Amino acid sequence: MKKLLILLLFPSLIFAQKTATVKGRIINKYNTPIEGVAISYLSKGTTTDANGNYSFTIPMRKTVTVTFSHVSYKTVVKKFTSRGRKTFNFSPSLNFKTQELEEVVLKNQKKEVQGITKIETKKVKNLVGANAGVENVLMTLPGVSNNNELSTQYNVRGGNFDENLVYVNGIEVYRPFLIRSGQQEGLSFINPHLVQNINFSAGGFQAKYGDKLSSVLDITYRKPVDFGIQIDASLLGGSFTIEDTFLNNKLSAILGVRYRDNSLFVNSKQTEVNFRPKFTDVQTFLSYKANKKLTLNFLGNFSLNDYNYKPLTRKTRFGTIANPLELIVFYQGQEQDEFQTLFGAFSADYQVNDDLKITGTISSFNTQEEEHFDIAASYNLGEVDSNIGSENFGEVAFSQGIGSQINHARNDLDALISNIQLRATLKDGNNEWRAGIKYQTENIKDRIREWEVIDSLGFSVRPPHHIGNNQPYEPFTGPIEPFRNVRAENEVDINRLSGFVQFSRKTNWNNHQVWMNLGVRAHQWNVKTATASSKNQLTFSPRAQFAIKPDWDKDLLFRISGGWYSQPPFYKELRDFDGNINPEVKAQKSIHLVAGNDYSFTMWERPFKLTTELYYKNLTDVNSYSVDNVRIRYRADNVTSAYAYGLDVRLNGEFVPGNDSWVSIGYLKTEENINNQGYIARPTDQRFKFGVLFQDYVPNLPDLKAYLNIVYNTGLPGGAPAYANVYQFQNRLNDYKRADLGLSYVFADANKQHKTGFLRSFKELTIGFELFNIFDIRNSITNTWVRDAYSKQQYGIPNFMTGRVLNFKVGMQF
Repeated sequence: MKKLLILLLFPSLIFAQKTATVKGRIINKYNTPIEGVAISYLSKGTTTDANGNYSFTIPMRKTVTVTFSHVSYKTVVKKFTSRGRKTFNFSPSLNFKTQELEEVVLKNQKKEVQGITKIETKKVKNLVGANAGVENVLMTLPGVSNNNELSTQYNVRGGNFDENLVYVNGIEVYRPFLIRSGQQEGLSFINPHLVQNINFSAGGFQAKYGDKLSSVLDITYRKPVDFGIQIDASLLGGSFTIEDTFLNNKLSAILGVRYRDNSLFVNSKQTEVNFRPKFTDVQTFLSYKANKKLTLNFLGNFSLNDYNYKPLTRKTRFGTIANPLELIVFYQGQEQDEFQTLFGAFSADYQVNDDLKITGTISSFNTQEEEHFDIAASYNLGEVDSNIGSENFGEVAFSQGIGSQINHARNDLDALISNIQLRATLKDGNNEWRAGIKYQTENIKDRIREWEVIDSLGFSVRPPHHIGNNQPYEPFTGPIEPFRNVRAENEVDINRLSGFVQFSRKTNWNNHQVWMNLGVRAHQWNVKTATASSKNQLTFSPRAQFAIKPDWDKDLLFRISGGWYSQPPFYKELRDFDGNINPEVKAQKSIHLVAGNDYSFTMWERPFKLTTELYYKNLTDVNSYSVDNVRIRYRADNVTSAYAYGLDVRLNGEFVPGNDSWVSIGYLKTEENINNQGYIARPTDQRFKFGVLFQDYVPNLPDLKAYLNIVYNTGLPGGAPAYANVYQFQNRLNDYKRADLGLSYVFADANKQHKTGFLRSFKELTIGFELFNIFDIRNSITNTWVRDAYSKQQYGIPNFMTGRVLNFKVGMQF
């Protein structure tokens, strides 16, 4: 145990070596990896694997000549000289022998220096999970958690879903407002088949990124260089992607269409339903190079989520072995929801000269949402006979609570968000200046009609604020009131003006590499409603990052970052539990401090990297909230303070040669103090996280590959019933445990092309299956609260997530 702690917390003390590592990935001009490239050096040699990857070590303080040769490509010769324990990243592009040699070296930008985690797009493609995509990879990282496999939303270091920035090609993207369940989400905005680069920061990010409190996911869509078609299909849906270039390669275009059906997952839950979901998404990215200096781009998206849900019955057993309980529910009615979103963005990149680049963007996002349901539920809460010798063992012996309830909603929302922004980047030697300004308008029209009537043993349960009556001794003639009733009509206009400026410098201090960044953001906004308007509010957000890579024998990088971060309220944060708008809600504020260490080393003659980060957040003017599945409901005030701190550790490397995997561990503690009542756990207080992403193949059959995804999270707070004081309900849900396995066989890929037979038409053909929740563990995400008519006690009955599910899939490229 002591050795393990030293490995995780004091990486600078281990793996002392006297060699440097040279690694990279060799490709051709079509970005296809080259297998079998002979690499010779110092009378030694190695070759690239099926993915074009290679790695070897060289002695320190000695110039080594390395030759890269292949029978079909021109030879490349490179010299390496290491003054200390370092890692050289050299990824040449080899040209065919029939062409004139023109070496191209792809230089790593070392995004890790800036506290950014760079994720390989190949992992997104191969990772198995209920919601395969970019977000699914994030769930395996330390500090990132989500207990709902039907949702692509994620919490980062104690923040909620609304505190995460998501960019696609430098443009901020949004998600629908009214979605309250993960099974309603359908598809993430990000289409993984269009992605080229993925960068992620869990805190302490630069000023060029916007005003949120938790994280940044920065996605870049690719620009095609050749014609291609990609088709994926499975029992959960499918996707079609086509790409090509036109007008003498000046215009590149890529189009992706996706369809999703969650019936397979919902049918594995404990609620029997008639379920007909239709989740459709169409995206396109066009790029036109008008001349050497000007490039015009367009990013467009249309999505339509039709969610028709008709619950029939539910049977849930819970409690302890000594006191087991069972809830049986019979439903009538249905839910019909529709979420339609449109997004379009035009941008122009103008390269004034080699040092100055200017980008202008105009974008607009519209969401039209309908949430209509009428569902009546009759329930029986009973004690289960736990006497093994009884004839009625396992059956309900006594009913503690019998009742019913009706839930009704006619909620409609229309939101239009438009903005225009201008950015500039100026490079001056080792210095870089960035600046930008953005103006945004938001118009939201929201109609809320939502109520719930609760009946227990023939008596309507009055809302908590209702004055009691003296029945049956005195007749009560008042009207029946819903237990919960929200009626509101809101039209809100928000105008925002924000901007930033930041300075970066990369230099050397003696023989040590140093990188620094200083920046500041400003954000001014006002809120207008039909009856009131707020004063102009203004926030400043100074931020800084510093990193140093010492010239030591060990390959170490130390960094520290932080600043004062603000999150001006969005529409949902202005609306309280009763649907009323408070235009005076202030920005939530947080002080970030992040200290990290990256240690690259060689183990088993393969490259590994250990990343450790400590972080602390002090939050003020917090707008506290409750979470029900993926719906967040705010208090719409700023009477709460909070804090969060923790430790994140990730070890990644080639546990299996040629396949990068990782193990991550995270510890988090976050608490809040609501209106000076004392500190309690926040809804996202997930203390411990353990995640594994593992890739392997059969040694004698390398085309048969396996992917394993394991996540363990300790339990979240279980929430509280409506109108209840959260301080009286501080129980936690059970721990979240899940393992997903994927197996696939590669019939054709870049390194396995066929000249005859039907396989000759495929650039890639893969067939496999996925087994979700291998051990069929019953995980829960929220509680349903049921009242016992006798004791007046309320029971939190867990809403269990999906069970074991088998999915078949096929992927092909032409």
